[in-house]
Amino acid sequence: MTSDIFSAIHFLTRPLGEAPAQTSQQEALHAALGANRALLLKQLQSDSSLQQVGRFREEVKAAADWFCSETQDITWSFVQECLLLLLTLTRHMTDELKRFQEAQPPSSGRLRTPEMAPPLPPDILSVSQQKTLSAALQFVVSLGLCPYLATGVGIPLGRRSAFGAVVEKLIQREASPPAGRRLLTTTRVLLQVSELATLATLVFTRHLGDVMAALCQLGYEPHHEDNRPLSTDECRSCKEALRNLLGKVYQPIVIKELLILQGGPKQSGPAGSSIGSSGSSRAALGSAPAWLRRLCGQLLSKRLMQPNGVQAVVRAILEGGAGGDSDWRKCDAVARILVACPQQSASADEYFRLVCPQILDLLHFRDKLTAQQFQRVATRAALSMVQERPSFAQQYLLGPLLAPLHRCIAASVEEHPQVAVEESELTRCLEDVYKVWVVGNGPSATLLTALEEVIAVIFTLFCFTKQNVSHLRSPCQEILLWFLNNSETSAALSSLRQLSGLRERKNDVAVEFYFTAGSYGGVRLECRQTCSDEDEELYEKLSGEQWRLECLMQLLAQLKDSDLPGDFFLDLLQELTSWAAAADEEIDEKKVDVAAMTLLEVEQQLLGGSERQAEKLALLQVLAVMVECLQHDKLLRRTSQVVDFMVSLLQRACVGLDVASGPSVGNPVESQTLSMGMGLVATLLSAPQLSSEDYSCMSRLLPPLEALSQQHPDVVIQELASNLRAVIATHGAYRPEKLEDPPAARSSRNPEGTPKKNKMKSDGKKPASTYSRFPQSSQHPSPAGRVGTSSSDDPHPNNKPFSDWLLEACDPEVPTRAFALRVLTQRVQRRDPEAVQAQEKVLTLFLENLEHEDAFVYLSAIQGLAVLTDFYPGRILERLLKDFQHGPSLPSSNKGRSLETRLKVGEVLMRASRAMGELTPHLGRPLVSVFLQGTRDPDQSVRASSLSNLGELCQRLDYSLGPLAQELSSCLTALIKTEKEAEVRRAAVHVIAQLLRGLSDKTTQVLRDVLLDLYRALKWVVRSDPDEVAVLHAQLALEELDDVMRRFIFPEQKLEKKIVVLP
Repeated sequence: MTSDIFSAIHFLTRPLGEAPAQTSQQEALHAALGANRALLLKQLQSDSSLQQVGRFREEVKAAADWFCSETQDITWSFVQECLLLLLTLTRHMTDELKRFQEAQPPSSGRLRTPEMAPPLPPDILSVSQQKTLSAALQFVVSLGLCPYLATGVGIPLGRRSAFGAVVEKLIQREASPPAGRRLLTTTRVLLQVSELATLATLVFTRHLGDVMAALCQLGYEPHHEDNRPLSTDECRSCKEALRNLLGKVYQPIVIKELLILQGGPKQSGPAGSSIGSSGSSRAALGSAPAWLRRLCGQLLSKRLMQPNGVQAVVRAILEGGAGGDSDWRKCDAVARILVACPQQSASADEYFRLVCPQILDLLHFRDKLTAQQFQRVATRAALSMVQERPSFAQQYLLGPLLAPLHRCIAASVEEHPQVAVEESELTRCLEDVYKVWVVGNGPSATLLTALEEVIAVIFTLFCFTKQNVSHLRSPCQEILLWFLNNSETSAALSSLRQLSGLRERKNDVAVEFYFTAGSYGGVRLECRQTCSDEDEELYEKLSGEQWRLECLMQLLAQLKDSDLPGDFFLDLLQELTSWAAAADEEIDEKKVDVAAMTLLEVEQQLLGGSERQAEKLALLQVLAVMVECLQHDKLLRRTSQVVDFMVSLLQRACVGLDVASGPSVGNPVESQTLSMGMGLVATLLSAPQLSSEDYSCMSRLLPPLEALSQQHPDVVIQELASNLRAVIATHGAYRPEKLEDPPAARSSRNPEGTPKKNKMKSDGKKPASTYSRFPQSSQHPSPAGRVGTSSSDDPHPNNKPFSDWLLEACDPEVPTRAFALRVLTQRVQRRDPEAVQAQEKVLTLFLENLEHEDAFVYLSAIQGLAVLTDFYPGRILERLLKDFQHGPSLPSSNKGRSLETRLKVGEVLMRASRAMGELTPHLGRPLVSVFLQGTRDPDQSVRASSLSNLGELCQRLDYSLGPLAQELSSCLTALIKTEKEAEVRRAAVHVIAQLLRGLSDKTTQVLRDVLLDLYRALKWVVRSDPDEVAVLHAQLALEELDDVMRRFIFPEQKLEKKIVVLP
């Protein structure tokens, strides 16, 4: 039956045959429509196979009150036949589908096997049937719907194809029935056909816009009361049908069709913002009537404000794009749509309350192309909203976006006894902040203020990620850099003071909570466990503050083309100057009579003094870390910054000049620093070309230079300050000869101010650089104790007798003893005959000084023992190994410091292992045995030291490690799985990493029998070890092993030519 109905439809819609040459397209089409309709009616009466179809058609015709048999319009008669056949097909397929669904399941004796296909439902159409049905629908829409749309409603047929222009001329509007009734009939039939899902797909895939246009015109087009084509009930039913249609069709398609219905450029109200988003392709559309523009605007606003409406609007406009420039322009247009509150909304507050969460959801798509476009829309919408609607943006957009970070600040143990912020929340929050602030890159006061409130939390999180492996490190760093680059200088400096600890921390992570690693590479905020050990808590606090400073310096080092590091440095120096100026007042305060004060006043004075002292120490610590971690070109990039630095330095030098009564009062270090600083000013003034702006900038140096030239106790500095002041004041017109060769170096070498005879020479034209003027000031410091006698006064220490150096190696003065030890080390390196002859005495001296508590002394002894071992390995190594195993063997050794001495001997053995080179297989076997025994030592430090030395040694043993591989593997795997101390487990894992790195491609040969055990041990660490550092070492070792096995399985292919001599 279904195929018979499609045969009837095929008779009606078959292609046009050969037409006479004299006939026009319009006449040929008119004749073909009439001929096909006559052929259909003839076949229904004569063909026995179509008799049942004819009966169904008559039943449908009898029930259709819209059928007009008296019409004289051939096209409408053709459309009516198409509509009857479509309704016949719909009715038949509906009945068949109902019977199929009500059919009983197959009996148990005929159970289907998994290989059997399920039966097809009767509404499934073949490809040819779909083609026939599509042709019929196209005829219905083209002849029975589109010609009766009002001007400006929908896309005219003439603009679609040449066939459409022919159809427009073919329609007879004055014939019965009226055009309005024809449009209503066609629309109703199409809606009835679309009630079947299979047919609805064909109807709405190609003709949704036309059906929507017809329903809009039938339900909403205004008419005079005496000229209404439809009744009130019919208009109401059309409105209801349009509402139902818009609700059940895929929303992006609905929005796209509504945008097309809005027509060309003459838009107003909220619809105007929607129209501009459809791109330049809509310029060809005609102008829609005002009532249709308003209607489409209202419908679009409803689509936008419903759940997932923002996503539907974005998809409607952007779907199908290739990501080019036009798509980015569309993204910006959609963003403007979202920010514009429509007139249909009850209030702007209600609109943004509904839309803003959907804007944030656009940031969370994972598909690559879709995510890029959606993020662009969300970012631009957020930035536009921040600029145009800052209050709503703060309440509904930025507030929810930053909520997890604010929760880190306000978290309490009562509300969150375990986890305050989950890993997924924090990850999503930081990713969203990165996309809106960094990728969007639209700095505004609102964005910067909102980010400033949580910048301390982000920095704390960044410091945590720097100590661990986390994918949040990069977003945190980029967010912090963006904030520092785009903030005002005053705000950035204030934030840097807070982050560095110079100001009280505000809006930082709650005290009872701390960050911990998540399960998926992120971070979560957990409640902190109470620590009973006050010393450990204090150590964690101090080490944490030091680590925060180092992380802050790393951030400042990452700033490119920024003056912020230099401004921060100069700001701290200025504060340091103010502290120096306030020192005299503190001295006067200390002289206050305490007896005349109450206990409360005394307590307040003492607490105030301790607080000021703590602030000074914190300031000095920040300055020290900055100077240590940042390059000079980061701190002082511009000439003005150099001048500011010199102003600060000279002002500090001027503080207390009235107190100093003579040259002996001054500090030599400060005097030398001042001399070098003024040498830097002289270098600036010696530039080939200096502009008036440069001299104007340097004019700030005039007051402190004047004070130094009149009040400083050093005559040389007075003279140099006077000369520099004269050059700056005259803008270079006056340039004394002494400026070309400033006597600053003389003052640094001669604190008494008496000039030396050997002056440095100058070429007279081009002055030397600052650093070339003071080369000897750092090489020859002022005499201090006996080290000055031995080094500075004696320019040739080799001329001193060897016995004198042995005596000075026992001197109680630390500098003298350390210098003597280094001279003895040099003598051993040069194989001095006296040193070779007295090597036993030298060894004893080194071992004795190894127990010294000063680092300068025992490090010199360690270096000497390493050199001695390198030249005389046999006996020296035996002695050192004995001391490492059993403690120091000298009679004068302090048994209470035995552990410390053993660790220092271990350092000597490590340096000796590195220096063995190719002799390692010969000399290293005894060391391996001792180090393996050391892994069982009761003290954890000795065990860790033994493992560290073992790693350094084994990676140089190559093939000689083979016989020891089994013993080494057993030792390491046992330590990894049974050792309680995390430090020792780390060292054991690190030995495996060093072993794999040292053997490289020889690993599969040397460690052939134990490689699997080592691999399993590493995997066990990654899965089970609670120590994160040990896990990191294990991952690095596994990467080394992976590289080795890849090279072993897939060796590098080398193209080589071989010459073979044939016999």
